[in-house]
Amino acid sequence: MNAPVTEPENLNREALQARQLQRLQHLVKEVSATNEFWQKKWSVAGVDVNSIQSLSDLQKLPITTKSELVEDHMAHAPYGTNLTYPVENYTRMHQTSGTTGSPMRWLDTKASWDWFSECWAQIYRMVGLYAEDRLFFPFSFGPFVGFWAAFEGATRRGNFCLAGGGMGSEARLQMILDNKITAVCCTPTYALRLAEVAEAENINLAASRVRALVVAGEPGGNIEATKLRIGQAWGARVFDHWGMTEIGALGIEPLESPGSLNILETECIAEIVNSDTLEPVAPGEQGELIITNLGRIGSPLIRYRTGDLVSEDTSPCPSGRSLLRLKGGILGRADDMVIIRGNNVFPSSLEAILRTFDRIAEYRIEVRTIRSMQHMKIELEPTDSAAADPQRLVHDVSHAIKDRLNFNAEVITVAPGALPRFELKGRRFFKID
Repeated sequence: MNAPVTEPENLNREALQARQLQRLQHLVKEVSATNEFWQKKWSVAGVDVNSIQSLSDLQKLPITTKSELVEDHMAHAPYGTNLTYPVENYTRMHQTSGTTGSPMRWLDTKASWDWFSECWAQIYRMVGLYAEDRLFFPFSFGPFVGFWAAFEGATRRGNFCLAGGGMGSEARLQMILDNKITAVCCTPTYALRLAEVAEAENINLAASRVRALVVAGEPGGNIEATKLRIGQAWGARVFDHWGMTEIGALGIEPLESPGSLNILETECIAEIVNSDTLEPVAPGEQGELIITNLGRIGSPLIRYRTGDLVSEDTSPCPSGRSLLRLKGGILGRADDMVIIRGNNVFPSSLEAILRTFDRIAEYRIEVRTIRSMQHMKIELEPTDSAAADPQRLVHDVSHAIKDRLNFNAEVITVAPGALPRFELKGRRFFKID
């Protein structure tokens, strides 16, 4: 049964767009008065914020890039100038992971943090979690935003919430069992790591009470082979979530539509554009996701290039919601693509192949230029059961990559335990200059 229509995520398209326009106009008025970053940016672009009278007028505003934000933070350390209010008004600070560049420190007012938590309330409803669900959050609770807002959003809903910082994987597994946890929020990498440790400790995760995992921070959550491996190990449904430290928690795979991603247009405006021309693409065509968040007024992002490649699913969502639906979720990142023997290759394409082999415990991919051509080396760490015949694994993986992606990669094996394990985002893809 669908949730009550009074919930924002269940608004029809007309009501949804009216909500977006009202909040957009409030946002630009507020930040144009006091926010130095946007004042300067819009002044250079010759923008009159009073001309924003419709959603289509949003395109009058210039695109924003991550490099602009990084430069602003470096020039105005430690927080940059994207602050709508005096710094004393801010109550939270989180730091980006720095995966694609220098880390940034991002501030939130109480109101902005409340908005972040409300995004998670909508996410929990859309994956079918209830007040009686008991949630576990196995991450460090350090300056990386991780699942901080997810934790606070769940506590505000009245859920039992257990923080799993400062303990090892074995202790976390025991906490899950002892406290009858029904939902876990973590990265896909760490869900697999916990499953690996559980197997080594003879813990039957599939027999636990966990029925849902909300995974984020990596592309694994929308890769079918990775989701299947996690779901089988845990005996639970895996939901992909999308967001960024700087923009908030804005995407979720809904209960009714596995393999897709709903964007919370209740809390943002999403555009899909051609990465080269920055013009809107036709519905269903692949493009780059541009986000304007509407509730983080203390430190907003307006027409922000996420670098994520997506494609709109134009068919009706089985949930009945009017939210933008992305076919296959996040398809890849524009800055992660490499060209191997004339083929466009994304790390997610390789993970989709490697995760089909249950003989692989972990992997590492390295791309470097040799004689003016891109060369890929893949290191495989076999599971204990596959370690006796590593050449067979190399043969099977090499042929799978050739068959699926149409190029030859250098595939080798390493000793069991040689590759690192990760608690937060796993880093397995390296471009070597």
